[in-house]
Amino acid sequence: MNIALARSRYKQAAAIGEPEINDPHEVIHVTLRELERSLGVMEQLQKAERATAGEHANRSLTAIYILQSSLDFEKGGDLATNLFQVYEYVRFHVLKAWRNEGDAELSQAKLAIGEILSAWQTIGDQVGERSE
Repeated sequence: MNIALARSRYKQAAAIGEPEINDPHEVIHVTLRELERSLGVMEQLQKAERATAGEHANRSLTAIYILQSSLDFEKGGDLATNLFQVYEYVRFHVLKAWRNEGDAELSQAKLAIGEILSAWQTIGDQVGERSE
């Protein structure tokens, strides 16, 4: 899948009134940020021993789908494969939390996405510096 389809999927899942995002790098950035936020909400609910909010599980799964389907395995090689596996790990634990299974590792999933988000922001900063 390409960035245009990922952008389309994000637009479908985004809240009404959100500004349109056309920069492919920013689409992934926003998707990662929203995934991290939803994982944080789910983690807090898990710690409070409350049922996971379906809305945040749905948002997480949509974000994961966007991220996985935007990977280019031909150009990305091992990096794309490794990212796909991390996203699968996160998806697995989101589903466990959605089913209210106590052993869902949401804190680890959130940490992994946070690290990817941080790296993605650094890449964006470097690209922005080059284009100025």
